[in-house]
Amino acid sequence: MKLTFVINDIATEKDNYTTIRLTRRAAAMGHDVSLVSLADLSYEADGSITADGVMPSRSDCKDDTEMLADLQREDAKRDRVCISEADVLMLRADPADEMLARPWAHSSSLLFAQLAAKQGVIVLNDPFRLTDASNKTYFQHYPAAIRPRTIISRDEKVITKFIEDEGGKAVIKPLQGSGGHGVFVITEGLGSNVNQMIEATLRDGYAIAQEYLPKAAEGDLRLITLNGRALKVDNTYACIRRYNETDDARSNISAGGKVEVVEPDADALRVAEMAGPKMIRDGMYMCGLDIVGDKMMEINVDTPGGLCMIEDLTEVDFSGAILEDLEHKVRMQECYGKGALGPHELAII
Repeated sequence: MKLTFVINDIATEKDNYTTIRLTRRAAAMGHDVSLVSLADLSYEADGSITADGVMPSRSDCKDDTEMLADLQREDAKRDRVCISEADVLMLRADPADEMLARPWAHSSSLLFAQLAAKQGVIVLNDPFRLTDASNKTYFQHYPAAIRPRTIISRDEKVITKFIEDEGGKAVIKPLQGSGGHGVFVITEGLGSNVNQMIEATLRDGYAIAQEYLPKAAEGDLRLITLNGRALKVDNTYACIRRYNETDDARSNISAGGKVEVVEPDADALRVAEMAGPKMIRDGMYMCGLDIVGDKMMEINVDTPGGLCMIEDLTEVDFSGAILEDLEHKVRMQECYGKGALGPHELAII
């Protein structure tokens, strides 16, 4: 299988990124793997999509640190990659990382990916739908029953009234961003600090204000989904609880949160089940659902992470299962003809 990952930049990849784990596992399984930057794509005169790519030179790296070192060394194996000839193109770039230095890069990469999809390449997640998911407004298209009450606005009065209506408790965050950056948890008694939090959030553009869920104090669940269903291998779900033992209310790993493996409860599995039809329809092949109680707080469709931690804690080969699923999709595509099956069809076979 020819597998290409679109990432932000090989220089900024880290050894705890899901992409590096998938790359190492794919190389060990004998697949032809390459990684390309979202800013290095080209549309050639013959209509093909190409990019300068970096490839693993080894298939026997003992861990992700060794794999990343192989990819980042000065004499790393590099070549021109014809993405149009790939079997699978996986989009693994975080748009939040491009907002300041290269605001054009992510949206442009999706347009290149759309061209590749039109040429019959299996592109995941679906680049046509990812353009609709460029910020957190996409989340509002999921069933209201599994979402917290939410407003999106740049009007301080609208946001202030929402917080008042919620009894002085709410969560506010930028419309764009990831990793818990710029998230404020508002509780009673903060006084004028609330105005400062709102002003700080609005400096980044639109703000989201959501109802405060008391169970969030216990952390949240990160549940990985594949083909619109909770990912499960050997009776183990790809799920962790993220929590913070400090006064910081954020449980994101990048914000200092801790993790433990947990079995998702009935509420969490119901959230995944309710979100499933839209994920399948939108071609959201691999996602990360952040769940508190019976509500989905966010859905990560660009670079769902946490897989490395989950695998290391459970010793379950989720990466191998994902790659075997991709192999199955490639076989089905070959059977029906390149480009004959769309992402939503490939998700249910």
